[in-house]
Amino acid sequence: MTTLTNAPLAPLLARLFEEANAATSPAVAALSHEERARLLNSKTEYVDFYGRLKDLWLAISPETGTLLYMLARGSGARIIIEFGTSFGISTLYLAAALRDNGGGRLITTEFEPSKVMRAKANLTEGGLVDLVEIREGDALQTLSADLPDTVDLLLLDGAKAIYPEILSLVESRLRPGALVIADNADLSPEYLERVRSPASGYMSTPFGEDVELSVRLG
Repeated sequence: MTTLTNAPLAPLLARLFEEANAATSPAVAALSHEERARLLNSKTEYVDFYGRLKDLWLAISPETGTLLYMLARGSGARIIIEFGTSFGISTLYLAAALRDNGGGRLITTEFEPSKVMRAKANLTEGGLVDLVEIREGDALQTLSADLPDTVDLLLLDGAKAIYPEILSLVESRLRPGALVIADNADLSPEYLERVRSPASGYMSTPFGEDVELSVRLG
């Protein structure tokens, strides 16, 4: 794992996880548990809700990051789509796998401008920005056109309520054997019901504490 375990990426990731763990959000703290749950499940208010979370990193764990690298690296992925850039930690893991696979293209999307700027800076510092295209805006628009003909891996790590809609946008491009990884998938019961259905065209299983790992069968 040369790119992932060496400078500049390894020390960068260590620092970013420290920053992520220290981040706080008064806007989120002011929400009641009931209101937070309602917004998490809303297909119409997710832009407002996640806009309130702009100070939070919403980062994957280091273990999930390593899993992403291993899956992308082991599958020989060259074309990856990511829903939910945030500050770019998961993007760094996936781009590192592309680098070690010999190159490729990662399309990721984020609607919060301040996060886009920080993600670009982190990718530049990590030496991986040349592999990544960040599309700024609502993913229901940014991923609705100009997608590669074939996609090897899809990561879902944005607004949980619209996981099914994002999958629908990309699904026709997923090659047989393509991997779909959904973080915090338990927060999207509709998505889980879809990919676990025998008629869905996927083989799917929970992996770890909060990841759903699916394979496109054809």
